[in-house]
Amino acid sequence: MKERILHTSSTYLTNSPLEGIRVLDLTRIVAGPYCTMVLGDLGAEIIKVEKPGTGDESRLWGPPFIGDTKESCYFVTFNRNKKSICVNIQSNEGRDILYNLAKSSDVLVENYVPGKLDSLQLGYDDFKKVAPHLIYCSITGFGPEGPYSRRPGYDVIAASIGGLVHITGPRDGEPCKVGVALIDIATGLYAHGAIMAALIKRAKTGEGQKIDCDLLSTQLSTLINIGSNYLNAGKEATRWGTAHESIVPYQAFPTKDGYYTIGTGSDKQFVELCAKLKLNSLTENPKFVNNKNRVQNRVELIDIISNAMKNKTNEEWNSIFSNCSFPNGPVNNLKNAFNDPHVQHINLVKTLDHPLTGTVKVVGPPVRYSAGGNEIRSAPPVLGQHTDDVLKNILKYNNEQDHAVPRVTVKLKKPKTDRKVQWSTETVDNEHLGKKKSKCCCIYNKPRKFDESSSDSSDDECEHCQGHVEKKSTVQTVASPGGSTVTETTEGDPPISNSGEPAQHSQE
Repeated sequence: MKERILHTSSTYLTNSPLEGIRVLDLTRIVAGPYCTMVLGDLGAEIIKVEKPGTGDESRLWGPPFIGDTKESCYFVTFNRNKKSICVNIQSNEGRDILYNLAKSSDVLVENYVPGKLDSLQLGYDDFKKVAPHLIYCSITGFGPEGPYSRRPGYDVIAASIGGLVHITGPRDGEPCKVGVALIDIATGLYAHGAIMAALIKRAKTGEGQKIDCDLLSTQLSTLINIGSNYLNAGKEATRWGTAHESIVPYQAFPTKDGYYTIGTGSDKQFVELCAKLKLNSLTENPKFVNNKNRVQNRVELIDIISNAMKNKTNEEWNSIFSNCSFPNGPVNNLKNAFNDPHVQHINLVKTLDHPLTGTVKVVGPPVRYSAGGNEIRSAPPVLGQHTDDVLKNILKYNNEQDHAVPRVTVKLKKPKTDRKVQWSTETVDNEHLGKKKSKCCCIYNKPRKFDESSSDSSDDECEHCQGHVEKKSTVQTVASPGGSTVTETTEGDPPISNSGEPAQHSQE
């Protein structure tokens, strides 16, 4: 089944659950952006506030990047359905911009170390004075109080302190982290649910509130039965690989070309498995007649089943077990996972138009509503792509009011062509290069209408072509609070101010 290409649009669907809700997004990396992405999928307008020049740190987390661009695959994962604006939050002008946005917003989400935004007069108490209706959600590593509260929070650290790393990995091997930032994702989902509940309460009271979510608390909550075993029975946890401590068989078995996972949660399912494996005699053996005995004789039983599973491929076992009542499935690599016939059928992967990469693929929302509205509406934004739109159309600012924000010019890629230079009597050789190729497009016999820039003004003008200069790098000009102008390129050169000194960017 072919993937559906979604064309970006700022229009929100009328059946979206959160249509009309505006979220001020001051988050970076994973947990916070995942939370706001889920809200954006549900129809909320997400205004992502980023640091001028660099933006969200995950924009730089590569390789891999998409094609030959500087757009990281990491950033793309968590930032669809958002508008990007660049604001220097350490300046008075930047703080006022956030205050004014908060007045017309419903939710603010941030994931700074506790105390950082308070020191910038951007904490909950500061926003409550100007926007008492605002729901202010803080996502941190360890919460707002306690001996670890001021520590930076990362998924693997919370998973280590909270016990998940200890119980993950081979039974006799080293502890392992989960293959993805699972605690970040779970915290983002907790935050999303908490915000939804707070919106319902505000509908009753008219008042906003502060929400605190943290990685360590989330981690401990996800220990579920393993945590309960310790709290109520004093039983310490151990690593089991893919196996289950209380159910046998329930694990991945080696096959002719990989691994295949099987789980039998009842005696009836175990009998069915034995029939498919042609090991019917096992069901009559007192050692394996019920789950309790199978757990006690785990090693012997797993060895018997493993020897049987090694004789066929994953595809063969998948066919044999296709109509069985017990859960089963192959251990897929990513190629097989995304090309699985079921995944293809439900059309979960979407392809979006993107201004720099052409297209970008994302995994769509996993939840469906009968009334619709949980949709992907726009691709992850280019840094600062919507600054002008937000300032002019939401805040009604003019050019003299926005000293804390950058002026961003996005150069979109033109299709490559093999066409050689063609000279005509109207061609202007303004660089005196004879018939050699020049950077200025006016030496070509080409149409004059290019529409390459998102900005009405450009420094790349000549008297003949009025600015249609072929350049590959993106140019950003940042207006700092002091009034100086900073020009930045994506080629890695240090930004230079108009005084000739290296420009200084705000630090978190």
